[in-house]
Amino acid sequence: MSIKEQLLSNKPKDLMFQMSVPAVIGMVVIGLYPLMDGIFAGNIIGERAMSAISIASPLTLLNNGVATLIGIGSASILSRAMGKNDQNTVDKIMGNLIAWITIFSIAITVFVLVFAETFLKIVGATPEIAEMGLRYLKVTILGSLFVNFTQSANMVMRGEGLMKKAMIIMGLGAAINIILDPILMTVMGEKAIEGAALATVSAQILQAIATIYYFIKKSPRVRIHRIKTEKSISKEMFSVGSSAMLMQLLFMLQQTMLYKMAFKYGGESNGILMAASLRFYGFSFIPLWGMSQGLQPIIGTNFGAKKYLRVKETMKVFMIGGACLAAIFWIPAQLFPNIVLRIFNVSQSIINEGIFNFRLFYSVFILYGIMVMSITFFQSIGDGKKAGIIVLFRQLILFVPCMLVLPNMFGISAVWFTQPLVDLIMILIGLQMQMKTLKKMVAYN
Repeated sequence: MSIKEQLLSNKPKDLMFQMSVPAVIGMVVIGLYPLMDGIFAGNIIGERAMSAISIASPLTLLNNGVATLIGIGSASILSRAMGKNDQNTVDKIMGNLIAWITIFSIAITVFVLVFAETFLKIVGATPEIAEMGLRYLKVTILGSLFVNFTQSANMVMRGEGLMKKAMIIMGLGAAINIILDPILMTVMGEKAIEGAALATVSAQILQAIATIYYFIKKSPRVRIHRIKTEKSISKEMFSVGSSAMLMQLLFMLQQTMLYKMAFKYGGESNGILMAASLRFYGFSFIPLWGMSQGLQPIIGTNFGAKKYLRVKETMKVFMIGGACLAAIFWIPAQLFPNIVLRIFNVSQSIINEGIFNFRLFYSVFILYGIMVMSITFFQSIGDGKKAGIIVLFRQLILFVPCMLVLPNMFGISAVWFTQPLVDLIMILIGLQMQMKTLKKMVAYN
């Protein structure tokens, strides 16, 4: 039975495990890049190096934003084209993807090299942390083209339903990065922070080579044809993928504000604690996005085939699964915060001072799977507008004013409780939007 036939006929629960387990593993592997850089830097160089890599990471989200814009938009078009048996559209996807990825990657590389130092000053990091962060950025940003191509093409692979192959390619890069990280940090001595960056870029290059080989020689349905921007699909790609890109870019804004306010209201100790917290936060979010990558081709293909009752049933299964997956990270954050923070070599005095705030920061995380599945649902059916509304309100329209006002009223504690407060509001709103759309869809059926 073909992948398409399985997506249209297998039980949603079976599809969740079939599609999501490899996708979750693959996305976790992607998350190991920044996580392992932070862990190794904290233990080999020191907690300030871990903070430097963490504070530099918001700028690298520019790459994540572009990769998700092109990748999710292309994957959504692919899965719906498969549902409609539209091979002409399928044949245009990879050439269009490569053309846009190249344009955006060059622009991002130039932008970061020019403005990185200014950004680190805006964040409010201490001079030593800012200097190390700049050195790390100058190397990692040179891998923009490779990481953007690999991640976006990997999303297309998942949109095709080939989760295991996508996972293997990502696993290759993560393994290389984990092996090279401690070696290069140790061997490069005073330039250990550059060693961490070089390990990441080397792994990204090898991943890109493996991905190109797959789409030229191995893919059964999606091949690289003429590399050019395609007007016929670019507009839809940007429309669907824009909410995913927006979420990444606004996450950059969120992180910048969180660092800024942590240093401003709590000094270096809160800045270091926030760096470790956001490292764990970013990593724990990734499996949820992995599950959503398993959801996307199921919803897209069934929506394209007008099987709306299966769409509704699939959403119920994935919402429950998302909550269970989020609990895997929520429980340790609440019960064992000391152990979690010690992984990043945060000093015990900083942990003792901020352990309540860390728990507060993670208080709503168990519900995040519901939010991620809601956003993915709208992306999968081609309704980028509703997905964009959830993202905009969560990360900009509500978050920014609250973060500017509440710390002035409540001090450092507000820096830690603003995020979960805003998230809880938007999870409830997003759930209501999803249920309303599904009701109309099923009624139409």
